[in-house]
Amino acid sequence: MQAIDSNTEEKTMTSPRTVARIAALLLFVGIVFSLPTDLTESLVTAPDYLTSIAAHNTQVIIGALVAFISAVISGCIAIALYPVLRKQNEALALGAVGFGLIQAVFYFVNVLGLLSLVMLSQDFVKAGSPDASAYHLVGSVILAARSSATFTFGVSTTGLSVLMFSVVFFQSRLIPRWLAGWGVFAALCLLIVAFVVLFGVKPGSPVETALNLPILGQEIVLIGWLLFKGFSPSALAAPTK
Repeated sequence: MQAIDSNTEEKTMTSPRTVARIAALLLFVGIVFSLPTDLTESLVTAPDYLTSIAAHNTQVIIGALVAFISAVISGCIAIALYPVLRKQNEALALGAVGFGLIQAVFYFVNVLGLLSLVMLSQDFVKAGSPDASAYHLVGSVILAARSSATFTFGVSTTGLSVLMFSVVFFQSRLIPRWLAGWGVFAALCLLIVAFVVLFGVKPGSPVETALNLPILGQEIVLIGWLLFKGFSPSALAAPTK
């Protein structure tokens, strides 16, 4: 009897309706925690960033905590969708999970970079703000590493993960094709963001911001669809190819 109850509970946890709601919740939380980037970016991009970070180290630490939660959430979205997506296209579903986890790792580098800058800035101030070319050299390396990890490699792996599960959505019709196609377009925009940032476009610039808008809009609509509509019953019932 207990085994039957356990099996029933497991099926409930992985039911398409439950998967849709969990994915919607993760997407919502991910958006909420990815928006307050100004907590840190205005400080780490300031000309006197070591002094600014030292004066607002609590703010930077909170920003690092928010970035950590965002990284965890971002790695969980494709995992949450996997039980449904694997039945439609297991290869692409696994790819989406893999790139989602790699994306999370790059975002963790951003967190470590922020915390490293806090420690470096504190040492800089304690030393009496000397002629600190060594401090600025180390700081520049940390800034470059976190910027590349976040805005180039993190964004590109995000784009690849979104592209893969959006293609599965489009092929399977689990959600409307216009919404899945929007996801494919948004993912391609993310890949373009990573490319242009790699070649000198600054994060937060009008070009970079405009290219990020499609994924924000698509995720907001997708959240509503997954919460109120869920996955298409006819697509779920259709035999997998």
